[in-house]
Amino acid sequence: MKWQHPPIIKIYEALGSVADGRLELDGNSAKVYSSSGNKFYTVTFDPNSQSIMVNDNASFYKGYLGYPAIAYLMLIGELTYSPTVAQMLKGIAWKDINQKFKNDFDKTLNYILESKTSEEKIAIEKEVEVIDIQLKAKSYSLLGAKIQPPEGY
Repeated sequence: MKWQHPPIIKIYEALGSVADGRLELDGNSAKVYSSSGNKFYTVTFDPNSQSIMVNDNASFYKGYLGYPAIAYLMLIGELTYSPTVAQMLKGIAWKDINQKFKNDFDKTLNYILESKTSEEKIAIEKEVEVIDIQLKAKSYSLLGAKIQPPEGY
């Protein structure tokens, strides 16, 4: 079974989590802390089979590859990204903003991009497009059964 392609905002969130240093790598797995810092998600990857498991809400309930998995894949070099561009998305309270807009990802993304200069916005959008193309070119399978997401904020 394959993961579905994620909404584009998940790439933005992944870049932000990498810039925030919210990942703790441990071989072929990692803990990825939420933007609130109050919980973490577990990512496990098998590079030989291109299989990955992650227990964030989006992955569990919606069936697409969530931002913790994308962030992990970027950090290990499976997906290339620009650390300079990632820094432009540092310190964003994704959970709070998503809740403010009732999980309307388009509104969340517009809100975040409105706070950037036109040069930053262009750089971020180009970088996200490059990562999205990489994700579309790859096909990741589920690594075992889905795992229940953590509770909490």
